[in-house]
Amino acid sequence: MTEYLDNVMIEGFDPEQLKDESVDVSNKDWETIYGAYQNNKFLQAPIHGIETIGEGESAKTCAIVRVGSIKGIIPIEYTGVNNLRQLRSMSGQDIAFMVLNYDREAELFTASRTKAQEEMAKITLRKIAEGDVIPAVTRHVTENTVIADIGGITVRIPIDEIRYGWIDNLQNEVKVGQALKVKVISIVDKEKEAADAEKASQQRTVVTVSAKEAQKNPWPDCIKNYQQGGEYMGTVSGVREYGIFVNLEPGVDSLASHLKFQNVKKGDKVLVRVQSINAKEEQIRTRITSVK
Repeated sequence: MTEYLDNVMIEGFDPEQLKDESVDVSNKDWETIYGAYQNNKFLQAPIHGIETIGEGESAKTCAIVRVGSIKGIIPIEYTGVNNLRQLRSMSGQDIAFMVLNYDREAELFTASRTKAQEEMAKITLRKIAEGDVIPAVTRHVTENTVIADIGGITVRIPIDEIRYGWIDNLQNEVKVGQALKVKVISIVDKEKEAADAEKASQQRTVVTVSAKEAQKNPWPDCIKNYQQGGEYMGTVSGVREYGIFVNLEPGVDSLASHLKFQNVKKGDKVLVRVQSINAKEEQIRTRITSVK
């Protein structure tokens, strides 16, 4: 490659304009990897791909990450997931990992997400206390549960602890990667509760959180907006075999009996008559009087 002099001064010339993009920056990437390995630091990168490393019985499914131009492999047993389907669902997501070893000649390093989670969990448990409001990042959403991470600790948030009001479809309500504000309800050290050492070795600290408890409860203030026998506009928020949920205001849904001669669907505007209000149970029972 022909070299050029870069020490001449030309009025109006910015040397950055002729910056050589082909300059090898891998040394800086390796410095990052060395530093993380030597100091037990966490690195973070998205899962770039999935590969099978090795052949025959020794072949292993691995997640692929990159630190700049350097490729990293995380064997599936070090990813924190149980199978290939779960690993695929995490593709593209940022994950934390710790460098286990590296091979400069092969331009490759091996890492562990589970080790990073274990270390992060220790830090998290030292910092949080019951009653704290902290962030949680959604990792998986089922029909009735959100599985999230709070700094290396996996928490399960049931559908009725996501927010106030009726949730018709949790998978439409919460998305993977979404951050939720949650309140720490309890921190239970299962190892201390275990009856014997063998059982204790199989247990861990369990943290219970609630996203709903981190929000303002519309009850009982909302009851001043309604009176028994009054009629109010609402939006159908869900239809079940046992009744129709009608959203009256954020976090407040009434349960109405099914109409005899007309079907309604989610999103329909309806007029409902209040039949009963139970502030203690946070319930309003209504009857649909008109479909708009």
